[in-house]
Amino acid sequence: MPELPEVETVRRGLAPSMEGTVIAQAHVNRPDLRWPFPDRMAERLSGQTVLQLRRRSKYILADLSSGETLLIHLGMSGRMTVSGDPLGRFVHDHPSPEKHDHVVFDMANGARVTFNDPRRFGAMDLLPTDGWETHKLLADIGPEPLGNTFTSDHLIDAFKGRNTPVKSALLDQRIVAGLGNIYVCEALFRGGISPTRKAGRIASDRVASLVPIIRQVLQDAIEAGGSSLKDFRQADGELGYFQHSFDVYGREGDPCRTAACATPIRRIVQSGRSSFYCPSCQR
Repeated sequence: MPELPEVETVRRGLAPSMEGTVIAQAHVNRPDLRWPFPDRMAERLSGQTVLQLRRRSKYILADLSSGETLLIHLGMSGRMTVSGDPLGRFVHDHPSPEKHDHVVFDMANGARVTFNDPRRFGAMDLLPTDGWETHKLLADIGPEPLGNTFTSDHLIDAFKGRNTPVKSALLDQRIVAGLGNIYVCEALFRGGISPTRKAGRIASDRVASLVPIIRQVLQDAIEAGGSSLKDFRQADGELGYFQHSFDVYGREGDPCRTAACATPIRRIVQSGRSSFYCPSCQR
């Protein structure tokens, strides 16, 4: 599933073609994805101006001139691509429709934004822009890791007394938004912390050090266009490239990249998810 860097990469790719532009016509080609679409979704979207595109955790939020906000979740295989962009950033010709093009936005500037989702684990919803943060999918999400509210004090307080592994704690969206398996593995490696360590047993200074490390890992991934492991594509159809920079994720049995280490990277399963780490460098 796309994590924060992949979703942010898509948001940035969509913004030039959507922000400040009218949705001339929205086409909804099926009644549902992960759950049913809102009533009259195509009608409610058509003719509205996209005031801005935002991201909250792993969700894209499109604020509309109608006073509603379109919530978009890519799911496991969802991707949003742009064609016919008048700014010349993408291909000029609209491609032929594909089987899994479930929602299509024809923009007044000539761009076409297509939501394609073969596995249909993605989702869309319409909610009032005022009070958007109370939506059931957003209400309990913690601070954005790239925002000012994600601080050392916050993470230290969140870890206090927790008997769960630090890997599980960082995957808890109530503690920090948008982190997933890939970037937690990479951040813990950079921090020298084993994924099996109990969150509440880690010294405060080591917990505090994770805040800038997490930010840097995410920023590095965004600059690389995210990580393409299976289905992820950027809005222009290109792959992300951060997977070529992984220190531990997916590298089971390969030597650690730390100078003078070379210990084989180990994989364990925690709560049904693979954790990759160096048993020598991470304690």
